Amino acid sequence: MNRRIVCFLLAALMLCSFMSAPALAADKPLKVALVVADNFGDRGFYDSAKEGLDRLAAGGGVEPITIECGGEGHAIQMRNAADQADVVICVGWEFYDIESIAPTYPDVKWIWVDSATSEPVENVLNITYAQNEGSFLAGYIAAYMSESGIIGVVGGDNDDTVNDFIVGYEQGAQYFADTYETTTQVVKNYANTYTDPAVGEKCALALLDKGADVIFQVASTTGQGVFKAAAEHHFYAIGVDSDQKYIDPDVIICSMKKEIGDSIYAAVTELLDGDDSRWGTTWVADMSTGYVGIGYGDEDAPQQITDELKEEVAQVAEAIIDGEIVVNTTR
Repeated sequence: MNRRIVCFLLAALMLCSFMSAPALAADKPLKVALVVADNFGDRGFYDSAKEGLDRLAAGGGVEPITIECGGEGHAIQMRNAADQADVVICVGWEFYDIESIAPTYPDVKWIWVDSATSEPVENVLNITYAQNEGSFLAGYIAAYMSESGIIGVVGGDNDDTVNDFIVGYEQGAQYFADTYETTTQVVKNYANTYTDPAVGEKCALALLDKGADVIFQVASTTGQGVFKAAAEHHFYAIGVDSDQKYIDPDVIICSMKKEIGDSIYAAVTELLDGDDSRWGTTWVADMSTGYVGIGYGDEDAPQQITDELKEEVAQVAEAIIDGEIVVNTTR
């Protein structure tokens, strides 16, 4: 065979192989590993993340992997996930080793939910949430609904993340008091655990003894104890992270929502569409994005909050979005 023809055929074969590689990769599902710091079943933070992954899997194009750390071995499980996945989603502040681990897996895309690296990392997308803004609305509602003028909050830990909720909650309660020319007191308790409902119940009862008749739980699974105490001792509770009214619609009047699942779904969907521009940045999901707000449960659920109050809350939310109200933060 003519040497020139041979060279031409070899070049054509190489070109075809390069052209077909992306198509073959596109035919393979994207392996997405969701790694949570504790365990699923909290009916809030972690379960919301899993709902987002489940929706991605149901839509096709994603092969889901889930890993529960159970409160330990976070760095080990990060590496375990990266060894088998194209995308690793770490949910919780406990995955701070991502800053050193992610660069050792340059071909893996990482998402750190609810925290951010100290400096941008090329293959890491940080997603943080303006929970202080949503909690401002929760504080406004709690103060409005309180008959005693005393409202409470149970935090999982005394740290910057939990206190970011609390400063917004306190400011929202004060905004209500200033608007209606009244007084409101906020009492708080820290459970020092996110996984023990019994401790959450004790914390709530201690606040009840101080006169609180509306209590906001910011404590993941521990917060289930707040709901139990509310049902047994007849006070109102406010849920967190996802719309938790369904858990006990007679006592949970609303929830401060951080749409963890929706934001994960949006980020991975963009990646599937070929857009990785968010990686190497921190995406702040604030109230203007629609990922932070208040949930009132399903339409057929009992509503303790009137339509008039809901409209007031919507107006306050608009004032936050427009910058007329600047919400305090610990971040």
